[in-house]
Amino acid sequence: MSLNIATVLREAAAAQPDRTCLVLGPRTVSYAEVDTESARLAAGVLSLGLERGDAVAVQLANSADFVFAYFGLMRAGLVMVPMNPLLREREVAHLLADSGARALLTGSPHLDEVAAAAGDLPVFVAGSGPVPEGCRSLTELYADEPFRDVVPTSSEDTAVLLYTSGTTGRPKGAELTHLQLVFNSINSGALFGFGPDDVSLAVVPFFHVYGLSLIGVAVRYVSTITVMERFDAAAAVEAMERDGVSIMFGVPTMYHALLQQDTSGRDLSRFRLAVSGGAAIPGEILREVEERYGVLLLEGYGLSESCATATFNRSFEDRRFLSIGKPIWGVEVVVVDGDGRRLPRGAEHVGELVVRGHNVMKGYRNNPEATAEALRDGWLHTGDLGYEDEDGYLFVVDRLKDLVIRGGYNVYPREIEEVLYAHPAISEAAVIGRPDDRLGEEVVAVVVLRPGAEATEADVIAFCKARLAAYKYPREVRLVPDLPKGSTGKILKKELR
Repeated sequence: MSLNIATVLREAAAAQPDRTCLVLGPRTVSYAEVDTESARLAAGVLSLGLERGDAVAVQLANSADFVFAYFGLMRAGLVMVPMNPLLREREVAHLLADSGARALLTGSPHLDEVAAAAGDLPVFVAGSGPVPEGCRSLTELYADEPFRDVVPTSSEDTAVLLYTSGTTGRPKGAELTHLQLVFNSINSGALFGFGPDDVSLAVVPFFHVYGLSLIGVAVRYVSTITVMERFDAAAAVEAMERDGVSIMFGVPTMYHALLQQDTSGRDLSRFRLAVSGGAAIPGEILREVEERYGVLLLEGYGLSESCATATFNRSFEDRRFLSIGKPIWGVEVVVVDGDGRRLPRGAEHVGELVVRGHNVMKGYRNNPEATAEALRDGWLHTGDLGYEDEDGYLFVVDRLKDLVIRGGYNVYPREIEEVLYAHPAISEAAVIGRPDDRLGEEVVAVVVLRPGAEATEADVIAFCKARLAAYKYPREVRLVPDLPKGSTGKILKKELR
């Protein structure tokens, strides 16, 4: 069966060529223009002698060029390797070598390092700044004559090679297929009631699976994307009013930042839906966002290895507060014990979430050992702990690797974080474990106070002690000015440890 994710753009451009696809500040780009520019880039890349299935690394920030590159590479039957523009030489070298990339499109602020890491590969540089010796401007890659065809790739061909964050070692490249990307765009659109009048605020990075998902669903339903190169809460509110944003895709730290903004006098009447992913959203933030912005905030769950989405809440009527919802169409998610046996429903039966369905990756490129560890008996083992309630709603308790075992008791950091976020003086919080000779591990809370608020370590401990079992509350609290975050705004507990 022939299937290519670029068909989503081709069909959208054919149906509504003049509709605005991208808004980039004062600049707008129509669907016809996105189709043509991606076809020009496809022609340019193919002129390098690349063939179907070859990999091309794309190290660009949120921009029109990223969208052109995504659909252009797909149109040409190539494999896209999205990369964070902030990666340094050693990191870039690993991803290029592991993926077997044949070319690199980059907008990195560390161009000299990236050029060194690329070696003899063709490197094309975005932007108007100087181009390092041996590299070429990305504008040169846009051919005069567009490649108007769409290479008839197989539905099972790898379309995107998405490298995981590498929190447990060197990044691994998850192979996602054209079928999975198409299904994700269709399923997500149906979940969120997408239509051509919707305007999505793109603040999550496009090089992340979350950002790629946003592009796919918006284009599939011929809607508009307001593109922000990087998240800034004040600029986001301004864009929401200016462009009539109806849907925002974000992570908890972004929604927390939005709560610090003064929205009085703003016309945000078109804002109907907030989507949260990437990490569990604290209940206090969820409640405040819905109340302040008068919007429905839905939480879901997924991984790079599950093509962004595995479960989701559907609507206000069909959701369970603080749950990750139910599996999306065509996907199974169950809770198993250490031996792979399915556990009964109920909060007392916590186990690992495993996923099976059309969304599960083919495997990790060039890493059969890691693939065998992640994909067992047809199930993707997520490393996340959770349970299923009596009505089939799933709840994530914590990451398996984040679990703190104190004196033989399992302590789930997310439960403690929910309590910390309820403290009136606390703005952000993360809970980790530290080695302890007597108990094995001790519970440590790292917190950021709200501007102008005051609280001592003893205050925070007493607050938790009054609300948690004796073995759970933190014995140590560290007050810090901010928490380390990754490219999507996710708190990096590995750095805290």
